[in-house]
Amino acid sequence: MTTNKVGLEDLKSAVSGTVAPGVAAVASDAPDVIKYEKKVDAQGRAYATGKRKNAVARVWIKPGHGKLLVNGREGAKYFARPVLQMLIGQPFNSVNRNAQYDVWCTVVGGGLSGQAGAVRHGISKALVNFEPELRSLLKQGGFLTRDSRVVERKKYGQAKARRRFQFSKR
Repeated sequence: MTTNKVGLEDLKSAVSGTVAPGVAAVASDAPDVIKYEKKVDAQGRAYATGKRKNAVARVWIKPGHGKLLVNGREGAKYFARPVLQMLIGQPFNSVNRNAQYDVWCTVVGGGLSGQAGAVRHGISKALVNFEPELRSLLKQGGFLTRDSRVVERKKYGQAKARRRFQFSKR
């Protein structure tokens, strides 16, 4: 078994394009850049599923005037707290698409905070399905990452997940 020793000069010539005798050319097959495509149904809507805690939101967006419907109710009435309304609007604000899309969604499970987070996650994913070029901006803002924090389960022989019953020595 023979081994060819490759020196620094041989590597420099391989990088510059010329190949030294007895040295195999370095293949520079860079992987192709992943191209995301627009995913829209027959009605011109983009769909995505968002999740947060125990809440799951099914979200559809289409070009419109910024109308938000959550479970058949107006978004401002469903999410009455201003913090939750701000949370839902964050993906649109980050990509400068305020009042350009109508959002229709159904949310099940969890409380209002988890549901607002699920709707935000779903809107972000639906925006990427509608306009793939927005993916990098939404990814930088952290809107496409599912927040995996959930409530820790209660353990047997304890009062709560970590709280124990009071210890009595006698």
